[in-house]
Amino acid sequence: MKAETAGAAPRRHEKYDRLIAKAREIPAVATAVVHPCDETSLKGALKAAADGMIVPTFVGPERKIRETAQKIKMELAGFDIIDVPHSHAAAAKEVELVRTGKVELLMKGSLHTDELLAEVTRRETGLRTARRISHVFIMDVPTYPKTLFITDAAVNIFPDLEAKRDIVQNAIDLHNGLGLGEPKVAILSAVETVTPKIPSTIDAAALCKMADRGQITGAEVDGPLAFDNAISPEAARIKGIKSAVAGQAQILIVPDLEAGNMLAKNLTFLSNADAAGIVLGARVPIILTSRADEIRTRMASCAVAALYANYLRAKQPVQV
Repeated sequence: MKAETAGAAPRRHEKYDRLIAKAREIPAVATAVVHPCDETSLKGALKAAADGMIVPTFVGPERKIRETAQKIKMELAGFDIIDVPHSHAAAAKEVELVRTGKVELLMKGSLHTDELLAEVTRRETGLRTARRISHVFIMDVPTYPKTLFITDAAVNIFPDLEAKRDIVQNAIDLHNGLGLGEPKVAILSAVETVTPKIPSTIDAAALCKMADRGQITGAEVDGPLAFDNAISPEAARIKGIKSAVAGQAQILIVPDLEAGNMLAKNLTFLSNADAAGIVLGARVPIILTSRADEIRTRMASCAVAALYANYLRAKQPVQV
């Protein structure tokens, strides 16, 4: 996908439409759908399968899955169902499917996120890598010309500097892997100057120096930046901030989960933004959606994960 440039504000869903269209052009990715026992999660997985993005294996109580399919009047014929008694067993089974190479993606169904990630992060049998696991919101904000990443707003509550380095690198790798071009990364705080009274400004300065020293690669990184001067060229100009990132950010690194969660939900409910979600840093990408997500958002999450899984396999981003 070509690097995005500033310009007129695009129509709603345009960025997601591009991602979904491109995901339809690559081979469908084998995906374990974990405990899809509510209507929205099962419908989202079946719609992504119908659009050729994933080849799902449904893992959960078979009777509940079939009853749910009947309610939404959708067919399960041709898809594998692995019958397990409950959501905990489903989470354990999906890890096994990854470890044996049978699937390249995981998709959260109607179980709780903590239950899924507990199995993913289990030290002996899980899907850990050298990287810290982190979540990225891929946001389609109608009033912003670029696809906007916000991280971490769902997994790491109060990350330390080492965890933040992985959070930053995970998001950069995703941006590059989707073919969106080398990103501009803003490390957010309440102010744009470094002060020991606000610890997140010190972390921001350290992360920028880590980027200078090659400990973070593949992006332009700057911070601390307040939210306004990270995304508004005019705010950056008024405050006299000279930076390649200020006013042009494509990835926003938040100080902690609370700040990130509130920022993402503010954009969703006040700016009509859509928020697809993916977890990175495990052996495979994990499609992590909210129970309140619309089908389009679930489709966008599937598209992002499928495109990134394809990139990890080929080490070549798909171009639009």
